[in-house]
Amino acid sequence: MDGAGRLARSLRSLRPQADLKAAAIGAVVLLREWLGLRARIKAPIDRTPPNRIILWLERTLPSRTGVILTVLMLLGSAGLGIVKGGHLDDFTAALSDTRNALANSAGFRITTVAINGRKQLSQDEVLAIGGVNGRSSLLFLDAATVRDKLKANPWISDATILKFYPGQLQIDIVERSAFALWQQDGRLSVISEDGAVLEPFVARRFVSLPLVVGKGADSKARDFLALLDRYPQVRSVTKAAVFVGERRWNLRLKDGLDIRLPENDVGNALAVLTKLDKDDKLFSRDITAVDMRLPDRLTVQLSEDAAKARDELFKDKKTKKKAGDA
Repeated sequence: MDGAGRLARSLRSLRPQADLKAAAIGAVVLLREWLGLRARIKAPIDRTPPNRIILWLERTLPSRTGVILTVLMLLGSAGLGIVKGGHLDDFTAALSDTRNALANSAGFRITTVAINGRKQLSQDEVLAIGGVNGRSSLLFLDAATVRDKLKANPWISDATILKFYPGQLQIDIVERSAFALWQQDGRLSVISEDGAVLEPFVARRFVSLPLVVGKGADSKARDFLALLDRYPQVRSVTKAAVFVGERRWNLRLKDGLDIRLPENDVGNALAVLTKLDKDDKLFSRDITAVDMRLPDRLTVQLSEDAAKARDELFKDKKTKKKAGDA
């Protein structure tokens, strides 16, 4: 019995140890599985160490910086495409029209335009030169730009732009006056007193203007023609003033007579011409040129017919003289 009793006690004493062992084994298995799962989750993230620059950017820049940079890159690409494709002017014009349309709808449409000082140019020409059209709004109209465009036109020497909100525009211009016709290299142009070329000569209304010819004549015409005006007897028969070698002037008279003026003391030469025509009818004589370039003499060139008549006259005189001697 003791044996049976001892056996029974042994079995009862081993059961708690087996339970503890089984619990320990289960805990180990669960721990291994949990550790294995964590390893499987972290392995793809920690596989390569992150770049230091990337880490610094992630910590420093705001969270939406990437989106902003992407948008900027897209805008830069679009802008580069516009420039490379040659569409910049079209894009600028479209943008200007859009903002002007918005301003016009808000009540800043140009409804009244007053232009003062124009004589040669029409109102439509002034507006076109200044870049003002039906799409322009007073709000976005750049007065300085309009003024610069107007002054770039040779007919306009100065301009003033005034804006009266919400829709009145006033343009005051100072026009140049047509002063003379200038011929160079076969081209005929209308010029102002300061020598500015206003336009090619096509309008018949400028036909009565004095004619100056030659390189540099455009800038010297005002002073020379003012001097010529002091001698109306010469001026009235002058067809053209020719600037020779950018140094001196020749006069071409209406009957074809050429007068070669000296480089200096031109006023005295014109006074001499006036006296010779008054006393001796110089301009009515059968001559082709008068050379006044030398200060101590005046040389006259006869026409071909006058030269022949003169030669025959001398021959007759010589013949009569020889006959008398005989």
